[in-house]
Amino acid sequence: MVTLRVMVVDGEPGMCASVEQVLSTYKFVVAKMDGEPSVEGNQPKEIGLKVEQVHSGEEALQKIKAAAPDILLLDHTLPGLSGIEVLKRLPESAANMLTIMTTANASIETAVKAMRHGSYDFLPKPFTPQELKDVIRKACTQVLQSRRAKEKKRIRFGFIWLLVHELKAPLDAVSNYIDMLSGRALGEDLKRYGEVIERSQLRLKQMQKLTTDLLEMIKIESDVKIREIVDLDLTEVAVSSLELVELQAASRGIALNLQAPAKLPFRADRGEIEMILNNLVSNAVKYNRDNGCVDLSLSAHEGGVLIVVSDTGIGMNEAELKKLFGEFTRIKNDKTKNILGSGLGLSIIKKLVALYGGEVKVESVPDQGSTFRVVLRGPQAGILEET
Repeated sequence: MVTLRVMVVDGEPGMCASVEQVLSTYKFVVAKMDGEPSVEGNQPKEIGLKVEQVHSGEEALQKIKAAAPDILLLDHTLPGLSGIEVLKRLPESAANMLTIMTTANASIETAVKAMRHGSYDFLPKPFTPQELKDVIRKACTQVLQSRRAKEKKRIRFGFIWLLVHELKAPLDAVSNYIDMLSGRALGEDLKRYGEVIERSQLRLKQMQKLTTDLLEMIKIESDVKIREIVDLDLTEVAVSSLELVELQAASRGIALNLQAPAKLPFRADRGEIEMILNNLVSNAVKYNRDNGCVDLSLSAHEGGVLIVVSDTGIGMNEAELKKLFGEFTRIKNDKTKNILGSGLGLSIIKKLVALYGGEVKVESVPDQGSTFRVVLRGPQAGILEET
């Protein structure tokens, strides 16, 4: 539950007490905002209110300067400073606070004056408990919308910065390799440039992987992804995922093991399930040791399915585990410096798993390996297209 702070400023203690009595027990739910993706973190939120009583404008300003509330229910007529004077003297630290002006002498002129000085809304006295709840609910919704908009802006700029950073390194590398080729830095014998070409191709594949993962994540987060929910055999999908890494695993002596029923029915979007399995299995091979093994198991679990992928690889410490599912997060150390990746794979897995009401957990021991457990309960209603 999200608790928002409401400061009630009124010269009549009885009015303050009545407002607190109504609001202190008032709880409501703010649904997902229009245009927000239907993924984890954007579920409807229950709102509760913590109410503080203040009886003068001077006292209100002191308390606001110390810690501004989310909503200020401010009476126009106060002993000492008036409500309008309070509005004029609000500190910059209260820029995100919403003010609702109340008055027993309601007039268009008073309302306009209050709005001109920054009041969000206007509530004439006397008002009913329901009228109070309605205006407070409206203000609370606006507070949450503003918070979400700022958080989305912060994430967007951080995301762009990370994207530019992740693309710059391989682009610079390819540019340098091309300069070497065009300038014949290694002489005129083109055979000597084989390694340069190979490195360029590797960097280009890295950028292709990054852009592919990025597009998939954008589709998920923007709700523009068309989902085709069909009856699948998860065992068959798992076999296909293992076949994709068969050559890579064999070249390093890594054994691939599958433990699953002959057939495991599950209703899902095949592309999403493939992406979950492909990312988990690919990582288990990439971050494994030579002559290690990858174990993939599937089973029915509480009306859904349980996917477990274990490896005997380099493992991770507690600090690395905590940031593992962040966007563009890659574990960087001496053991991983030559392993390429987009840093988006596990973030995408977490978002896809949320579309099935599921969860993903990981256990890891440095130099011993990691185990990922994914629970999928079923495609969530209201965010899919059935076929």
